[in-house]
Amino acid sequence: MRVNLTSHWLGRAAIVVAGALALGAHAQDSDLIARGKMVATAADCAACHTSDASHQYAGGRAIGSPMGNIYASNITPSNSHGIGGYSEAQFADALRKGINARGEHLYPAMPYTAYAGLTDDDVHALYVYFTQGVKADDNTVPATKLPFPYSMRWTMAGWNLLYLGNGMHPAQGSEDARVARGHYLVDTLGHCSSCHSPRTFLMAEDASAYLSGAKVDGWIAPNITSDAVSGIGAWSEDDIAAYLKNGHVKGKGQAGGGMAEAVEQSLSHLSDDDLYAMAAYLKTVRGIRDPNDTKAAFEYAGARAIPALGEREPVRPDGAVDPEALRVATTTDGATLYAGACASCHQPDGLGTQNQYFPSLSHNRAVGMSAPDNLVMAILHGIDRKGADLHVAMPAFARDLSDAQVAAVATYVEQHFGNPDVQVSADTVAGIRAGGPKPLLLRLTPFLVPGGVLVVALVLWLVVAMTRRRKRKA
Repeated sequence: MRVNLTSHWLGRAAIVVAGALALGAHAQDSDLIARGKMVATAADCAACHTSDASHQYAGGRAIGSPMGNIYASNITPSNSHGIGGYSEAQFADALRKGINARGEHLYPAMPYTAYAGLTDDDVHALYVYFTQGVKADDNTVPATKLPFPYSMRWTMAGWNLLYLGNGMHPAQGSEDARVARGHYLVDTLGHCSSCHSPRTFLMAEDASAYLSGAKVDGWIAPNITSDAVSGIGAWSEDDIAAYLKNGHVKGKGQAGGGMAEAVEQSLSHLSDDDLYAMAAYLKTVRGIRDPNDTKAAFEYAGARAIPALGEREPVRPDGAVDPEALRVATTTDGATLYAGACASCHQPDGLGTQNQYFPSLSHNRAVGMSAPDNLVMAILHGIDRKGADLHVAMPAFARDLSDAQVAAVATYVEQHFGNPDVQVSADTVAGIRAGGPKPLLLRLTPFLVPGGVLVVALVLWLVVAMTRRRKRKA
């Protein structure tokens, strides 16, 4: 009887221990999934890998590159279309080396050059999150078909030998724990330099111009070094952290394009500690100045007086303001276009609404930069940004206004509210509308293959000629 009782209690104890262990393991997995979700948010994975909000991480979004569209992969745990069959080692190789489970090279539109710096703990958390915390989705992603020679993925092996480092740019001196955290967030998870650093001839990030600004799909990703004129050296840590969280800072600037997406899907969800860490690190980055800049972009407020009402809204012969004047669809008068398309929100004086929901165009970085690209892109494509504080939307005028009209209203805005040295032409608008200037590599591409054939032919001819000469001498 005693033996039976002992066995009974031992059995009950074993069940209790097993249950406790199971609960502990479940809690551990839940913690890892939550941590992986946080890491994925900081890495802004959803921005590229989600093309439809109802199919999160199911891929299919076309990532514009100078060489053509690259379709983001399905990173849900789908066994047939996603990463369901990936081991953690294969997952880590995709993140850090740009090589998928089939051994194929990824294009660096996937920022594996930055993710190379991911810690083992963060990779493990990401793996657990994407394999256990995300719903499997069998979405089929279109195949990426870049033109020759960029269709040869294996050539990325050579590119990686040249440019795949450890995912971190060298620190500028010693870093305390907060600055080091910001460095990791900026360089590795946030991969900020993939947009904010210019590219070399072979489309690698130019390390010598780290974070000094670059053109991306028609937008200018601004200089975010510590330079007080071209960069954000005149911004306080409070300004930078607020911009990252909300996408705007009164009297400094507004986020648009890809930066607005980064704010909405990633930065606005980070903790204040992380945002201030990023701000602290950015303040340590070596300042780089554009010689075209003479004062900070946000300091500009225009140089010309605002036209009188009769000039903004043309007067009829009888002296009354013509209510139809603003409906002349073909006008290229900047004042008239501004009055009809912009003034109702940004106000005739360009100072925006009192609560700055519609922001001031004066003391606004997009309007004070030495190049008009971001102003033109905002006019063409509008703004759609959801920060931590509010959702801002500005209509797009790409279909309503010709290049000449966009140039006219942009020049009006620059002259009256921004940098008066900036004049915008229709040709400039056409180039920005087309996505900005093509990289030198792409412009030379038609000559690469025939040039390569010519070089090989010359080498062969030289070898044959030298061989014959040696035979004649012998």
